[in-house]
Order: sequence, then C-alpha cells, then structure tokens
Amino acid sequence: MDKRLRRAPDAEWVLMYRLGLSRKRIAELVRAEPAAVGYHLVIARRQDPGLEADHRAAAGAAPVPHPSPADLARMTGVITWVLAEGRLPEDRAGDRDERSMARWLSARRRETAQGTLDPAYSQGLARVPGWAGNRREATDEARWQGRLAELVEFRAEGHDWPRHHGYDSEREHTLGVWIHTQRYKRRRGELDPVKAKSLDETVPGWQAGRTRGRRPQV
Repeated sequence: MDKRLRRAPDAEWVLMYRLGLSRKRIAELVRAEPAAVGYHLVIARRQDPGLEADHRAAAGAAPVPHPSPADLARMTGVITWVLAEGRLPEDRAGDRDERSMARWLSARRRETAQGTLDPAYSQGLARVPGWAGNRREATDEARWQGRLAELVEFRAEGHDWPRHHGYDSEREHTLGVWIHTQRYKRRRGELDPVKAKSLDETVPGWQAGRTRGRRPQV
C-alpha cells in the first residue's frame, strides 16, 4: 500500500479542505490523484464530524484566489534562484528579474502576517529557511546554507579541509574563513545547535579539520 495512504488522513489536505478547497483543486495543487485525496477526506470526516460544515462555510464565503499552475511555476523559479544564489533577492537590485522576485516574496510575507498565505505556497517556500522573517536574517541564513553546500562540493572534489591561512585559491580562503568561524563559535558555545547538527551530518570531522600537513605552532 502507498505510504501516504497508510498515513491518512494527510493533515495538509484536510486543512485545505477545511479552508474550502474542493477535492479536485487539492489534487491539482499537491499533484495527487483525486481518488487518493478523496480517500483521505473520507477518513478525516469520520474522525471530525464538523469538518464538512467547516468546508461548506469556507467554500460559501467570498472566493479566495488560489495559486494557478503559472503561480506555482513562479514560486518554483524563485526557490531555484534563492538556492542557487545562496541569498534572497534584493528589491533594489540592478537586475529587473531579481527585483520582481523580491516583490513576489514581499507579497507572500504580507499574506503570512495576515494569515492568508495559501497552503501550496507555505509548503513550497518551506524549502527556503527564514524567508518569512526578517529579510536580513533570512539572507544570512540563505548565505550560510550556500557556504555549507560549497564546502560539501569542495570536499567531494577530493580536497582537504580549506585553510584560512596559506590557502591556494580565493575559493579555499573564503571557505577556510567560514569553517574557521564555525569552529570558533562552536568552541565558545555560540553556534546555533541546528547549524552544528547540520555540519555534523553533512561534513563529519569539520571540527577537527586537517589532521595531516599542519604547520607547526610557533
């Protein structure tokens, strides 16, 4: 049996139904078969007798625009850009497309603050840590994740741990300074535990660094 069917009812699908979305619309947004969504909703209605009344009340209210396929494609484009660049788009950037993406994210933040963000957006943007909070904090978080990805790639190429002194390239220097900072924060107890765990799982041995070829301490 499909794993998702065993976990029925899906909490997100139930929430979307409670907000007034039809079974067909939910299936379109989550890219599932309408029959699968219906299976979940049958179970949900048995568990919560008031679900159907909530759905009808919400469906009868003023219509709320839901993301179209073009809207979802736009979101995917923004997410892809952020993950590739390691930062959030700037609303004062010289590039018109970047400014457009920044305005798009600003609109989603307003909807989040108002409690009107569509679940499809909420689910997709969950891949962008901190996007809905302070823009500077979110940018810093995206940059941190980008540096981690660069370090993973650097190590996968067969390099030893990057150095912040005696480096062979600017790339190594940048990563060397970054990982040195993470080690320093960890020793002082200032590194976010979530980030420390991410480093432990993604680049094991990051705290020890180089074990061979170290220059003698003066």
